[in-house]
Amino acid sequence: MKKLKNKFLIVLFSLFAVNSINLSCTNDLNTKPEIELSLEELLAQDPKAVEGILSRLYGSFALSGADGPGSSDISDDAGESPFLRGIVNLQDFAADAMKNRWGDNGLDQLTTTSNWTSENKFFRYLFNRIFFTIPQCNNLLTILPNVEVNDKEIITSEVRFLRSLAYFYLVDVFGKGVLATEINYGQGTPLPEASRIELFEYIETELLAIEPLLPAVNTYGRATKGAAQMLLAKLYLNAEVYTGTERYADAANYANKVITEGTYTLDANFVDVFSGDNENSTEIIFPLIADAEVSQSFGNTTYIVNGSLLADTTPLADFGATDGWGGHRSSKAWYGLYGDLSTSNDERSKLFWTTGHSFEMNDYREWTDGYPSVKFRNTSSTGSSGATAFSSTDFPLFRLADAYLMYAECAIKNASGTDINTALTYVNLVRGRAKADLVNLIDIQGNGPNGLPFIINERARELNLEGHRRTDLIRFNLFTGNTYLWPWKGGVKDGTSIPSTYKLYPIPSSALQANPNLSQNPGF
Repeated sequence: MKKLKNKFLIVLFSLFAVNSINLSCTNDLNTKPEIELSLEELLAQDPKAVEGILSRLYGSFALSGADGPGSSDISDDAGESPFLRGIVNLQDFAADAMKNRWGDNGLDQLTTTSNWTSENKFFRYLFNRIFFTIPQCNNLLTILPNVEVNDKEIITSEVRFLRSLAYFYLVDVFGKGVLATEINYGQGTPLPEASRIELFEYIETELLAIEPLLPAVNTYGRATKGAAQMLLAKLYLNAEVYTGTERYADAANYANKVITEGTYTLDANFVDVFSGDNENSTEIIFPLIADAEVSQSFGNTTYIVNGSLLADTTPLADFGATDGWGGHRSSKAWYGLYGDLSTSNDERSKLFWTTGHSFEMNDYREWTDGYPSVKFRNTSSTGSSGATAFSSTDFPLFRLADAYLMYAECAIKNASGTDINTALTYVNLVRGRAKADLVNLIDIQGNGPNGLPFIINERARELNLEGHRRTDLIRFNLFTGNTYLWPWKGGVKDGTSIPSTYKLYPIPSSALQANPNLSQNPGF
């Protein structure tokens, strides 16, 4: 299995050890870590310790806790609650492409977009993870001005980036919350509710401030200028949903910066981006690191790899796994976008395990109904390496192909400053890498299969299981209502209309109880 290029993952976990406190369920969202030395004292004694502290913040997006896969930073289940697992659950499994069959309390309602309530633990998990990461960032940001560490400006910018990333998911998934910063850190009274627009403007201000300060190239796994540009592009791409005012020209501008100013190139082989040695990828802009030995977690890509396999029908070792959990399958809403899988020349269409499985998902609780996705795997790009219980495949949260497709979408929507021929070039770079048929201008400007615009279908083919799908469907007005139905939407086999209020998740009841200033989203 892969060797990490750096020591960034070998962290000082004890620095951020916390009580078993649900941070979103306490009146003080600024709960301070319990350590023998304050962070300020520690950094005064050992300035190099900042690397471990910073690494711990990065790890909060993929790891469950400080003491291995069975530990949890918050008082939620260590296996179910990690940040990345929440992103995949609430973005991909609640949308059209993937369904989970386990039926845990609340999981059926999530994966069938039906009967959502503020008591659903899977909604609470992500809310709580967001409000674990943000206060930890704030804590470090209050201390950095008072200590001398190397590359202080860059480190400060990285912490602000991570905080902005956590806030982005708050804006996207819940649409409101509280604005906790280093300015009000330690405040004992409940913070006031911050609206979606207020949070949007805060993230935008933060990212615009730090983008020039971040390095173009950084230690693998750490934020760069390109990562900030990608997050800005995503923020602006969805601005009309978040604020009511479209910002496609700004989205295209920052996607173009990633493309033209960065050093990123598409990997020659699509599947290499999702293999166990993808730390060598030239395409990944910002990864969430996984390692079978150093950063074990049930919530990083282990969840995707193992969850998509079962020894009854899939050869575990072929995908570098020792365990198959038999949970995730895609439906014809995804693989149907390729047409006949047996004749498609698109290499992405081959990343489904069909043997022993049915095309139709008559019962989402039945493992053999629907095709598992084998896009993510724990084997190296050469096919070598032994099987392990945990995955070493990094999660490509941001990658170049997405920037190409974001630019193309903005050009198709006639955003100022874009060029439709450049957009076509970018689309065909993505499709050409997958050996898919190249397209013409009339293809990307017209409607694709099933009446969906071409670009939303292409994003499904390219980016599924990467945490974007629900957001994409909402942006195209396809998530709620009955304009677009997919298997088990609304809890019905062939799909049914769901209310427009499902464009946001309910604020967890535990958060409402903890902070009387928070109000529930409409419809819940």
